[in-house]
Amino acid sequence: MVKKAMKSAKESNQERLEKVLKARQLALKMISNVTYGYTAAGFSGRMPCAQLADTIVQTGICTLEAAVRLIEGRSDWNANVVYGDTDSVFVLLKGRSKADAFRIGQEIADTVTVSNPKPVTLKLEKVYMGCVLVSKKRYVGYKYESPAQDVGVIESKGIETVRRDSCGVVQNAMQSSLQTLFTSCDLSKVKIGLEKYWLQILENRVPLKDFVFAKEVRLGTYTNGSAPPAALVSTKAMGKDPRAEPRYAERVPYIVVNGPPGARLVDLVVSPNDFFDKRMRYSVNYHYYIDKQVRHLDDARL
Repeated sequence: MVKKAMKSAKESNQERLEKVLKARQLALKMISNVTYGYTAAGFSGRMPCAQLADTIVQTGICTLEAAVRLIEGRSDWNANVVYGDTDSVFVLLKGRSKADAFRIGQEIADTVTVSNPKPVTLKLEKVYMGCVLVSKKRYVGYKYESPAQDVGVIESKGIETVRRDSCGVVQNAMQSSLQTLFTSCDLSKVKIGLEKYWLQILENRVPLKDFVFAKEVRLGTYTNGSAPPAALVSTKAMGKDPRAEPRYAERVPYIVVNGPPGARLVDLVVSPNDFFDKRMRYSVNYHYYIDKQVRHLDDARL
């Protein structure tokens, strides 16, 4: 109900109402999550009740499994559920058009809704005309929200295009590759686009800010020799100024620079401040970004 009201407020440009509804949605989610968390906790919890927590989980599992059986049991739909998580299902309609996908998707939503007690409702949210499922809670698709929509929109969840610990070079390369893949369905064009981007990197035509990583640091939790690059950058900064100690889980920026052959990654990372110090004369390690970040990721995904 809140989601429907939010959509209506957005379509009518009622920004104030939309903000109020977003806050209400967040409050409902928080109440649900906190209730489950309190009851699922052990003897140290405030309201331990494992039976209630287990019932919540099992009810969700049973509802999802029943929906999968119903969807795959209809021969006229010829549908396969390829992914399901908590309150959603991804249904593959192989070889169907966009119009068919929306029609069958709505039939599926209506049928599953009728099969469940109120207020459980399955809603058709979108159609992906092209989708890459990486792992649980990590996927990307070319999204259409209505049959009348002519141009799709890339929607990413949990992958490098939206992850905050990735750098701009990786995000730009991935976004461009996905756009080319979904619009052309031609991997050779993706390869050509990546080669052009690599050339831009090697010719120093990519902004320096795109080479900056920013990863969380939790000093005091690492064993000897296991500290990640961001933690080492923080330690170096603290050696110069103890006040530079980062807060717990604070994101610390760094850049990978060139060094002697065979050098470890941890020996090649510097803070942006050190990089811009003219006395240091650092240079960006372009080959690391191309070989270990961009090419590695695109090979893994595509």
